[in-house]
Amino acid sequence: MVASSVLASAFFKEGKFVQAFPSFGAERRGAPVMAFTRIDDEEINVRFGIYKPDCIVILDATLAKKPGITSGLKDGHWIIINSDRPPADFRFLGDYPVATIDASSIARKYKLGTPSVPIINTTILGAFAKVTGIIKIESVLEAIRESAPSKPEENARAAREAYEAANYQPPLVQEGSKSR
Repeated sequence: MVASSVLASAFFKEGKFVQAFPSFGAERRGAPVMAFTRIDDEEINVRFGIYKPDCIVILDATLAKKPGITSGLKDGHWIIINSDRPPADFRFLGDYPVATIDASSIARKYKLGTPSVPIINTTILGAFAKVTGIIKIESVLEAIRESAPSKPEENARAAREAYEAANYQPPLVQEGSKSR
């Protein structure tokens, strides 16, 4: 939820209209939580879930095997996964471009969370900025510094490192198509 809120703040800084909201499943400690960020160049008047996402960010690589995890993801759009494994290890997700970042190790380095439970929500936003190219890393870092619940500088440094370390292969742009 923090990552979604910080990302919305970063897009707002770039003049976008934003919404950030969570979706809870069965309420129990440790259960997976989904959070969404909606951005647009125009005012957002809808108030419902996102069923056709432009990007999926998976904070726990074990969830990549969850049935339907890519449900609704638009063709050619990114899946970003917190993993020390290369993107090729996630071919089972289909033809989507996949990026990986070992956000857990980076978060441990900056003492975000505990060694056994690193807090990676802001760290992975650096990889999101790099991989998608739809937001400036400077906007992400500023939003982190303003919004991180604790250790804002460490969170910002972790996001910067994730930006530099993201493991991905940019998709080839076919002649006559527009890069996004």
